[in-house]
Amino acid sequence: MKKVLVIHYSQSGQLTEIVDNIMSDFKGDEEVLLHYHDIELEQPFPFPWTKQEFFGAFPDTYTQNPRTVKPVDETILNTTYDLIILGYQVWYLTPSLPITSFLNSEYARRLFQNTPVVTVIGCRNMWVMAQEKMKLKLQELQAKLVGNIVLVDKHNNHISVITIVNWMFTGEKRNYLGIFPKPGVSQQEIDASTRFSAVLLRHLKNADFSSLQKDLLAIGAVKIKTFLIVVDNRGNAIFAKWAQLITTKSEDNTRKREKLIKMFNIYLIIAIWVISPIVFMLFLLAYLPLYSYFRKKKSYYSSVSLKEV
Repeated sequence: MKKVLVIHYSQSGQLTEIVDNIMSDFKGDEEVLLHYHDIELEQPFPFPWTKQEFFGAFPDTYTQNPRTVKPVDETILNTTYDLIILGYQVWYLTPSLPITSFLNSEYARRLFQNTPVVTVIGCRNMWVMAQEKMKLKLQELQAKLVGNIVLVDKHNNHISVITIVNWMFTGEKRNYLGIFPKPGVSQQEIDASTRFSAVLLRHLKNADFSSLQKDLLAIGAVKIKTFLIVVDNRGNAIFAKWAQLITTKSEDNTRKREKLIKMFNIYLIIAIWVISPIVFMLFLLAYLPLYSYFRKKKSYYSSVSLKEV
């Protein structure tokens, strides 16, 4: 009997649907015992978000400052698993705060040690540096990352900003103003995610995950836009400075913190609508001269390897 634990956190339900599809071949298989744990915080984040809470979550999210999570069922804690499926969202170029809070808990230390893990990411478009942070956390937990599946919003970067923001602040996954596409991962992509299930199940039953990521990549588990690697790396460098400024110069629930968060909000608007197009033009100029470099970067970020730091 193979034992599999599915852990995830979802606000809108999109990631829940993705994870359920990816586990479709596992359900009802008499050789598999399947357990689920939906991560919950003692003080949950709202959905839909208010503007204040949405931007206010930035400092703790980026610095991975954990919140208290609700307990895990003892049945799960007392089971040794052959595979963990970990589904997560990306907040501020970082695994979501509920996910990092869970991974910093004693529950994660008990569950993840010496256990193969497949990460499943559902996000807007930038995830490579969040996954690097995830790799480091899994290494710290002495888990073994064996696979990664990524589903993203494939619309133009600026269009997806508009649609995702509307979704987050209204809670409705709709065609904004009747002219924009629906936000998030397309339903077609979500439905097609069932194709990963048979591959995962085969490797589980063979007790061999050595070629899992290669097999997942062969059916489109990860697709990377080169430009977004540049933006993600640059964004992290700048976010680190903002997070340090906000956390060192202000306290929670103070007017100074609120003022700094508003400044960060203004910066984000400028970065998305002014700086990003400039960076894209510079990227186009550098693409051919740096083609080999970018190709190596794409290959690395598509893998489950962790470079030396």
